[in-house]
Amino acid sequence: MSIIKIDMNSPEFQAEMQKTVEFTDKVINQFGWVYNPEAEVNEGVQMGLARNKMMYGKRFCPCFMVETVDGKPKSVDDRICPCKPAIEKEIPEEGACHCGIYCTPEYAAKKAAEMGIEEAVHTHSRGLTKNEAQILVNEKELDSDELTSLLEARELGMVSFKLVDVREHMEWQMGHIKGADKLVPTSSFFAALEDAKLKKDENVIVYCHVGSRSAHCARILRDMGYAKIGNLSYGIVSYGGKIER
Repeated sequence: MSIIKIDMNSPEFQAEMQKTVEFTDKVINQFGWVYNPEAEVNEGVQMGLARNKMMYGKRFCPCFMVETVDGKPKSVDDRICPCKPAIEKEIPEEGACHCGIYCTPEYAAKKAAEMGIEEAVHTHSRGLTKNEAQILVNEKELDSDELTSLLEARELGMVSFKLVDVREHMEWQMGHIKGADKLVPTSSFFAALEDAKLKKDENVIVYCHVGSRSAHCARILRDMGYAKIGNLSYGIVSYGGKIER
């Protein structure tokens, strides 16, 4: 599958984005849910739904891959928004869907309170040592401060890894982490992965918007034999370092 580029500033995308916002509003009202208190999460998911509607004719969940089966696009696990696992299991049991856009009122209230009192949990008085960097780069899950420290250590030649963005081309254009080496869009993952020419024995850290797509891609990479895969747990929305546009 070739990489499809959609202009987020085009009238066609803006019109589809408006329809998607109206669609998610309707879903919220239908099920008695509320939006995530983090507006960037909601916008990112809505953009992904609008993109998939334009690309495939359906609002496939942007956190899961879309494959071609018998010449037709099909979402992994039949994830079409609002998907059955979110309705039946994720939201009732966890308070939010896997994408994070749909929440119970109780979950959203708790999340909003945490956001209001949250302080930086990492305070660094020094940079990483080479040994610390080597240990950290092999972690499967990384937070914003840890990735920032690793990028600093990489600039100093203490550690080597590839930072891979698995969002879509238009999201990359909006802004990507400074130091990102490759763009491997989830919608054309295997074709883009081949072009990226990543080595199976090198350290690779993946990230997306909120962490769902990259966690999914990390599992696939490990299944394919990539031995050293890390994931930015909460995506670029959690990242406090430099963003390039």
